[in-house]
Amino acid sequence: MKNVCIVCNRDRLIAGLLFFTYFYGMKTILTEQQLAITIQRLSHQVLENHLNLENTVLIGIQPRGIYFSNRIVEQLKPQVPGGKVPYGILDITFYRDDVRKGLHELNQTDIPFSIEDKNVILVDDVLYTGRTIRAALDALMDFGRPTKVELCILIDRRFSRQLPIQADYTGKSIDSIITQKVKVFWKEKDGKEEVALL
Repeated sequence: MKNVCIVCNRDRLIAGLLFFTYFYGMKTILTEQQLAITIQRLSHQVLENHLNLENTVLIGIQPRGIYFSNRIVEQLKPQVPGGKVPYGILDITFYRDDVRKGLHELNQTDIPFSIEDKNVILVDDVLYTGRTIRAALDALMDFGRPTKVELCILIDRRFSRQLPIQADYTGKSIDSIITQKVKVFWKEKDGKEEVALL
């Protein structure tokens, strides 16, 4: 009769489950509570650099960046005089460098002000290759010439950049392989709030 090491088998089973979860399952990056704290922190950092948001506007990038930018604006409103935050949303569809490679859903652009000589804070949920931000910068120029453009990102996928673009405000930086995806879940869109690595 063979001697069976129960502890060794258990350790192998646990290692296998961890391997499966890591490579095939969903790994939570930010829970709902951590997400709320991160958004609050980023809002305070924006206010530290742009006191009372004087001469500063926020612009969320369609489609999924606007859920994050809406949260940032909600956090900022009670902290600025009059509760007014100059805020717009930007669709970059026709500025993408892959616009001819397939069908892309058109979204709304609503920037009810000029960005001429303003400080612009672009807001998006995930920074990956940098191509979305490049397209957003091109699209912005149709609305005027800003004094300065900054970037506020919830998740920065480091080591995946294809263009020299870096965030000024970062919620969390993560390392991930090219086959993995970062998904930000929002209550109004997905029924729950968290950030996960798929």
